[in-house]
Amino acid sequence: MSKQMTSGAVSSFVDLPKLFAELTATPDFVASFGDPLPLSIIEPGDKPGEHDMPEPIAAQAECGGIIASIFDLLTDTRLEPLAAEIAWGFVNSFHFVANRLAGCEDRLADQLRDMARRLEPGEVFNGELEQFQLECQSAAEQRRAMEAMRDYAAAMYRTYNGRPWSPARGSRASHVTTASQISALDFLRARAERRRDRYDPQGPIVVVSGPARWHDDRIIWSRLDQIKARIPHMILLTTGQRKGVDAAAAAWAVQRGVTCINWGLYGSGDGKAFKRNRDIAALMPVEAIICEGSGIQSGLYDILNPEHGHRVPTHLFYQDDQKPDVPVKRRRRYLAP
Repeated sequence: MSKQMTSGAVSSFVDLPKLFAELTATPDFVASFGDPLPLSIIEPGDKPGEHDMPEPIAAQAECGGIIASIFDLLTDTRLEPLAAEIAWGFVNSFHFVANRLAGCEDRLADQLRDMARRLEPGEVFNGELEQFQLECQSAAEQRRAMEAMRDYAAAMYRTYNGRPWSPARGSRASHVTTASQISALDFLRARAERRRDRYDPQGPIVVVSGPARWHDDRIIWSRLDQIKARIPHMILLTTGQRKGVDAAAAAWAVQRGVTCINWGLYGSGDGKAFKRNRDIAALMPVEAIICEGSGIQSGLYDILNPEHGHRVPTHLFYQDDQKPDVPVKRRRRYLAP
């Protein structure tokens, strides 16, 4: 065997994990694209039909490729500072469509719920009921597909940009009941359970708050790792800023697979911020990390640690605790700090 052939064989074996990953869809894509409904309705008012879903592997590859292409094109050019902004818009487009479909799904579900409670076991009524159920299921299928593409594109955005992507605004039976009505109610019940799991996570809450001007991510990641070791099922809650402490904590949550609630402010005014502090305290967090910033952080510390009453264990970090900020060339691939 020639040296060239041997080298090529070794290279091929080394590249196998990468090639396998490129040819394998993640479970989210398999779940969203790999098991389509037997019948679906693409547009409201259309008749049910057999329509294929995109191939899971192809859908995943294209979603990642869109974001990668933007950064590859603009990196090391005078347009590089705009790459993250453009890529954010692409991810947000998936998010926008997913939200629109979720609204459509909710409206159809309300109509379906009203119809399922009517006692009109006629053939025409049953046909309309089944049509509404299929429309609702089709909208749910489309929403799940959009969410899978959004989440994968967001993961690619984080890989290239070094920060997690975040949106501009964030979060019966009776003696005359027919088979169609039972199916509709079962579908609504299953859908409600899935939404509760997604939007109302259960677990001990750990709060992180700090200023936007903060450069030492390592100190935040290290302390969060220590907390997670003691509280493995923790839920992270930040005060929703896209820079500094909150952004570092959100990046940690994505990297560690921890549910993160970004409690941002829409609008200005310290009054809203201090009310948010009281609302956060009402959630009964079990631990907190607060970094020196403005009166908002001081107020949150005072609420979590009153002179009399329940005190939340709080880790305080001051500006002087940070290591010196040494400018480095921005990395194209983001690794944990």
